[in-house]
Amino acid sequence: MRSSEDNKGSKYSSSFPYWSFLCCKSSISSSEIEPTHENNMMSNESSELSHANEKKKPGGWKAMPFILGNESFERLAAFGLFANFMVYLTREFHMEQVYASNILNIWGGVTNFFPLIGAFISDAYVGRFRTIAYASFASFLGMMVVTLTAWLPKLHPPACTQEQLALNQCVRASPSNIGVLILGLTVMSLGSAGIRPCSIPFGVDQFDPSTDEGRKGINSFFNWYYTTFTIVLVITQTVVVYIQDEVSWKIGFAIPTICMLCSIILFFVGTRIYVHVKPGGSVFSGIAQVLVAAYKKRKIELPSEKQGLGIYYDPPLDGTANYVLSKLPLTNQFRGLNKAAIIMEGEVKEDGSRVNHWRLASIQQVEEVKCLARIFPIWAAGILSLVSMAQQGTFTISQALKMDRHLGPKFQIPAGSLSVISLLTIGFWVPFYDRVMVPSLRKVTKHEGGITLLQRIGIGMVFSVLSMVVAGLVERVRRNAANSNPNPLGIAPMSVLWLAPQLILMGLCEAFNIIGQIEFFNRQFPDHMRSVANALFSCSFAAASYVSSILVTTVHSVTRTHNHPDWLTNDLNAGRLDYFYYLIAVIGGLNLVYFVFVAQRYRYKGSVDLQEKDQDVEIASHNTKD
Repeated sequence: MRSSEDNKGSKYSSSFPYWSFLCCKSSISSSEIEPTHENNMMSNESSELSHANEKKKPGGWKAMPFILGNESFERLAAFGLFANFMVYLTREFHMEQVYASNILNIWGGVTNFFPLIGAFISDAYVGRFRTIAYASFASFLGMMVVTLTAWLPKLHPPACTQEQLALNQCVRASPSNIGVLILGLTVMSLGSAGIRPCSIPFGVDQFDPSTDEGRKGINSFFNWYYTTFTIVLVITQTVVVYIQDEVSWKIGFAIPTICMLCSIILFFVGTRIYVHVKPGGSVFSGIAQVLVAAYKKRKIELPSEKQGLGIYYDPPLDGTANYVLSKLPLTNQFRGLNKAAIIMEGEVKEDGSRVNHWRLASIQQVEEVKCLARIFPIWAAGILSLVSMAQQGTFTISQALKMDRHLGPKFQIPAGSLSVISLLTIGFWVPFYDRVMVPSLRKVTKHEGGITLLQRIGIGMVFSVLSMVVAGLVERVRRNAANSNPNPLGIAPMSVLWLAPQLILMGLCEAFNIIGQIEFFNRQFPDHMRSVANALFSCSFAAASYVSSILVTTVHSVTRTHNHPDWLTNDLNAGRLDYFYYLIAVIGGLNLVYFVFVAQRYRYKGSVDLQEKDQDVEIASHNTKD
């Protein structure tokens, strides 16, 4: 084979120079990047963007009050509506819990899938500022519609007592009522599509990463972003939910809507301070170029090692001051894609640029596509691990409604506030893990993070399975207690705090799995695709919501018999919710086995040598390094 490759070497262009920094793995700042006519996976507007950034100094911390304020109010509005929505659908719209659960899962799926589309539109056409601006108005309109379903009597069914609700004697919501509600939720999803993928990158745009001050500002921005996000979650899970549950749904929905209006006002107040980065073109076009070029050259044989790397197209990176690019070495994994970077006669101009982007791709482009191909199996495994989390906003709340929620003679815990237990678990565990466990593990494993990112994700999946097992055991106890002590409302004589163990385990799942996935995607995705990485992570929740909805519908239909109701019947005391939790645990266990399989074969970005090696040897070397 090698001799045949040598004989056909004349087909490759040997006149194209080989850049000595091909295997450079360190980050390259914008000041170190040489100018070139070649535009790597970006549009021709990059040079204009660079000049614009030179003329206008980044907004820095002057812009942060407006950006963080906008984001905080938007999150308060969105989560203020979602946190207690299961109770709203069952109590006010008189829906069966399976129907209400499916609406929440579908809405959650759409809301988490749309950011991928929003990221594409923002990066390719509109820009982040305009995307957030338009999306904010969409969120506000959607919240107004949802709020009107609580305010206007014609948009919701007539009220009924808890006794009537327990006996299934309430008037159901009409199709028009449900239609208006879904319309509001859909418009809200359109708003989330633009705000969520753009808020973090827009904040980063305000700092100059080529300076020490700018880099420190970016790190502080992330800390402040997640701090405000946590504070908002605690407020929505306590204050807002309590108002909705105990005072009024009208006021409880009006507060998030007003917060969204404040978010819009704050955002536009800082317009003149912001750095407005123009759209730089879609990264998806670069991916398509690699695939098309590799397909067109599919019949070409790969060059031998003797022919070297000079026949591959490897121009200097073309970056801007808005992100830092790192050079990726050519690897032999997915070798077929390497053909896209082979230089043929007439494919390169004298100035080093390509004649046709759809016939020749750079090594950087090829390796970025390989990064996506390597990440995809890990991303797929993460979907099923999130199905258990989807139950926190649905059936866990249904359990709480059938338990004693009193703390003292007068105060009653709102069912939608129980997820605060998971938040508190994360709040206490993450600092302990970062300050105590990681240094201790580092001494043993010699790894910078104590354990690898994939190990952290896997541990989170274990907690996910355990949470569902514990949830099933607790539900079995609750159901037996309720049936042994019957009462008109079907309330079990046991404290709602019995749900704390499963919520604590779910909090640990989030601390390991969710945070691990966020860090994994941001580190392993190509540098200029991190907005897409965040959007893809949202898609994991979307897919998990759809899987949960399909699972709920299937179990609801299959488990029903003539003598017994289905597992997820509206009367929890007559159903078998514990069996449903065990089913999710089994699925999670099988998914964990799959994850371990793909994780052992994963190669971290930039960690594979150029020379072709035996796969087992490479995996062993990778495990030794990590």
